[in-house]
Amino acid sequence: MARKPKNAPAGEGEAEGQDGAAPAGGSKKKLIVIGAAVLLLAGAGGGGFMVMRSRAAHAEKPAAEQKLPVAFMDVREMSMNLMPEPGQTQPRFVRLKVALEVRDSKVAAEIQPLMPRVEDTFQVFVRELRVGDFEAAGGTYRLREELLRRVNVAVYPAKVDAVLFKDFIIQ
Repeated sequence: MARKPKNAPAGEGEAEGQDGAAPAGGSKKKLIVIGAAVLLLAGAGGGGFMVMRSRAAHAEKPAAEQKLPVAFMDVREMSMNLMPEPGQTQPRFVRLKVALEVRDSKVAAEIQPLMPRVEDTFQVFVRELRVGDFEAAGGTYRLREELLRRVNVAVYPAKVDAVLFKDFIIQ
């Protein structure tokens, strides 16, 4: 028996098929390459469409949606005594000066007549605090959040956006 040469295809009748066509392995690779190229182009086109759409949406914003300048209202400086710690004999005081941040000067004009109510709300709350409430982690942050909540209750339906500390001293 004679050996087949190494570079000769195994079974020539099998490689050509019955009608003499080329094997299907080469066409599968072409289909995979073409499919990948189509997916890549579709992805790039979709990404470009999204970028153009988002740019158009930002360009169409009306002037009314643009952020208006904020207004700040000063609350008069307050000095208040704090609740004593257990076993403490010497009184402790806090000096507090804050500013209220509001959306615009119209809201500031609505809040101005209510400033005595705001000051009363601040004093009633702060007088119930102890020095340890300020020294704990996040104590000043919690104070700011609680003052903001209480001032918004006092000036409703107007709204204060933030309480800003200008001076905060514990003696």
